[in-house]
Amino acid sequence: MSRLWDAMKRTVSGDPTAPPDLDATLAELRAKTPAPVFWLFGKTQSGKTSVIRYLTGADDAVIGSGFRPCTKTSRQYQFPNPDAPLLTFLDTRGVDEPVYDAGDDIAAFDQTAHVVIVTAKATDLAQGNVRAALARVRAASPSRPVVLAITCLNEAIPREPHPTPYPFGALLTDPRAPLPDAVPRPVRECVDEHRRAFGDLYDHVVALDLTKPDDGFPDPNYGGEQLKDVLLAALPAAYRQTLLRLKDTTEALKDVHLRHAMPVIVGYASIAGTAGAVPIPFVDMAVLPGIQARMAYQLAAIYGQPMSAERLKEIGAAVGIGMLTRTLARQATKFIPFVGSAIGATVAAASTFALGRALCFYFSAVCEGHVPSADALRAFYQEQYAAAETRWKNQQKT
Repeated sequence: MSRLWDAMKRTVSGDPTAPPDLDATLAELRAKTPAPVFWLFGKTQSGKTSVIRYLTGADDAVIGSGFRPCTKTSRQYQFPNPDAPLLTFLDTRGVDEPVYDAGDDIAAFDQTAHVVIVTAKATDLAQGNVRAALARVRAASPSRPVVLAITCLNEAIPREPHPTPYPFGALLTDPRAPLPDAVPRPVRECVDEHRRAFGDLYDHVVALDLTKPDDGFPDPNYGGEQLKDVLLAALPAAYRQTLLRLKDTTEALKDVHLRHAMPVIVGYASIAGTAGAVPIPFVDMAVLPGIQARMAYQLAAIYGQPMSAERLKEIGAAVGIGMLTRTLARQATKFIPFVGSAIGATVAAASTFALGRALCFYFSAVCEGHVPSADALRAFYQEQYAAAETRWKNQQKT
């Protein structure tokens, strides 16, 4: 147990004696952890950032600063961070320009992107260059799903409310279904023209209007849930679970700190689950402390709290008995073929998730001017562990 905490302390404190291969190991785990990759295709100001904002809950500033260049015409945003990403967005720019050449982006993204999301403003029917570039992407991987997201519906009906209830539901099962009369005629004409013009370049269609709360629309996420449903239907099963896990654990969170912390927790829990699935006993014990310490450091930063080795040890002492028992039990089960890997993945993910939530519980209390007792912290950890264990087990069955 002392060796586990020593490893965690070295990682948090930046001790040069920390395992030199931790970053390399994390890189290998990230490559094996199912994280959906969405390839965003569309003109500037066509709603790509709004889609990212809705799916992640991040604000525009965070999204903008999080992008990193990939090729001459593309960039990448990993959410919540590159260390433990849950979702990756590839943004291709300049697709509306005649000089755009999709070759470099196809070479860079074709093997990694799971779904292409094409954003087209409802009233912008001049999409010829976008369609030409998309045709090359489509030809490179014909089986990869393409979602045509028709955005900014309000521009077709200025000063009019969106039709309610959401009248585009038929598109979710049949992207070429006729639209009902409940859809205002200008919107219906725009959607129909986009569907006709994009021809066989798409597999799914969703009509949406993702606005900011201060824009004054009654529903700033109009069509957002339908977009999630379409993406869940389009993703491979393993990657679908990651998006569901993010949705289930971040929905309706009102606390600002926790809303930012939850994706970090889920990201590291997913990577820990991948490490825990390694079928060789005791191998993951070398890397789990590093994963959990990285998470602890980032959560402390979110809450504006300093993280030190002593503080980590103090929190760990409150939950450490349960953590150690589960760690040893997990290693023992790995001698059982197949079953051991599944149990190891569940325990590693659930214990990392519970530790992250316990850290948030601790930091939140400190921000309010008091330190929770060891008993309260232990009880909270155990409660979160039980819930996370059940959730991970259920998701492994689907």
